[in-house]
Amino acid sequence: MRPRPGEVLHFSEDPTISRFLPHVAATTRHPEAVVWAVDGVQAPDYWFPRQCPRAMAWTGPATAEGDRERIIGPGGGSRVHAIEYGWVERFLGVELFAYRLPAASFRPIGDPVPFAHVSKGPVEPLGPAEPVGSLLRLHQDAGIQLRVLDNLWDFWDAVTTSTLTFGGIRLRNALPRPEAGAAGA
Repeated sequence: MRPRPGEVLHFSEDPTISRFLPHVAATTRHPEAVVWAVDGVQAPDYWFPRQCPRAMAWTGPATAEGDRERIIGPGGGSRVHAIEYGWVERFLGVELFAYRLPAASFRPIGDPVPFAHVSKGPVEPLGPAEPVGSLLRLHQDAGIQLRVLDNLWDFWDAVTTSTLTFGGIRLRNALPRPEAGAAGA
């Protein structure tokens, strides 16, 4: 599920939104009231249940081949998303919807690379919410490796200290970090 030219997307588990109103999101450091959306590059970051913690990594211009091999792995393509086992059933069963919004009312946010698009005014969708379908299929069709882990933190630490480009969403919902020296840690 990607936007068409002239569109950005907003993903939601609520298929009944008829108008998006600017607000200050509880989970952001952005102080302005805005409507949030994503373009085609950021769309895969939101192919998850809303509250699902996820750690994501992909190759970029500065990625060292050793980091790509170590973290993404052989046959893994150029991008990997990781979730915890405790979220698998929700990931497989969630009904996620995409709203197509007019891109002209949005501006990119994030420097040097945008991570979202925001609008300061109310926005009406271009049509009704569209079911996204299987999140697993979306990942497969996009060539994104989906990794399921007991705990995200070792993966996150490896990613954030590598030369890969990365992003994490809802990490506060992840299981706690394993204690140092604990069995299986």
